Amino acid sequence: MPSPNNTDFSPSSFILSGTPGLEVARFWLAFPLCSMYLVAIVGNGAVVFIVKTEQSLHAPMYFFLCMLAAVDLALSTSTMPRMLSYLWFDWREISFGACLLQMFLIHSLSAVESTVLLAMAWDRYMAICHPLRHATILTNPMTAKIGLAAMARGMLFFLPLPLLILRLSFCGSNVLSHSYCLHQDVMNLACTSITANVVYGLTAILLVMGLDALLIALSYFMIIKAVLQLSLRKERVKAFSTCVAHLCVVLAFYMPLIGLSVVHRFGKGLTPLVQVVMGDIYLLMPPLLNPIVYGARTKQIRRRILRWILHH
Repeated sequence: MPSPNNTDFSPSSFILSGTPGLEVARFWLAFPLCSMYLVAIVGNGAVVFIVKTEQSLHAPMYFFLCMLAAVDLALSTSTMPRMLSYLWFDWREISFGACLLQMFLIHSLSAVESTVLLAMAWDRYMAICHPLRHATILTNPMTAKIGLAAMARGMLFFLPLPLLILRLSFCGSNVLSHSYCLHQDVMNLACTSITANVVYGLTAILLVMGLDALLIALSYFMIIKAVLQLSLRKERVKAFSTCVAHLCVVLAFYMPLIGLSVVHRFGKGLTPLVQVVMGDIYLLMPPLLNPIVYGARTKQIRRRILRWILHH
């Protein structure tokens, strides 16, 4: 809480915000957000269930999709209930410990999702450029190891963020600019030097999301090069069509992430609402779009959903 004499302190809680200039409409804004959250939960839950129960989908590509859906479930559940409680019930206060936990979950799960997207790009690269070696290299045990490595990578890279926050002293305002906790948002409230936070945060982002984006781009460069070497146009279209869903998911993940990073680093003169909207898009778009995109593009998933609807 704010200190009356403006001396350094460690806050027991933070105050969430998130709808600057839209306080009157805040209650009604929660309804579309809640609908999006329910679609994300049902869609990603359906993907996990279908991949788990459908034997024909027990292949690396679909196991990676299942991992992606599980991460989206965890990411949306770690943020949306708290956001909705703020919008509907004006529960703005979040304890210091809960804020650090939410911060860690948001950043580490985003890193896990980025790693899974990289693994899916590698799967497409192997399937198109080295089809004979694909089945021998990307076995189910190897897929499981990649999933565990993705989790370990996300946790290890972003565990220092809450620890770096603990070393800071705060004074003045304890009001955050979002309805959830982000590292860059919390550290900007500190009175002491945040150089270590800035340097490590930027380094972690570059070594995880930045490196993943670069490797994904390299994978698609090699894929496009291999596809263009195919003699028949029908074969080229068929080969590249297997990548369309993944490309859409990659764009849905990285575009809001880049936008939010740019706004936080260079958007000091922008209205607070711009930061809030970019932050909400960053958290909501991937969990919402991923199951829709893969459900529309994957025949097995689409057929299983239609079969379930017809039987109920």
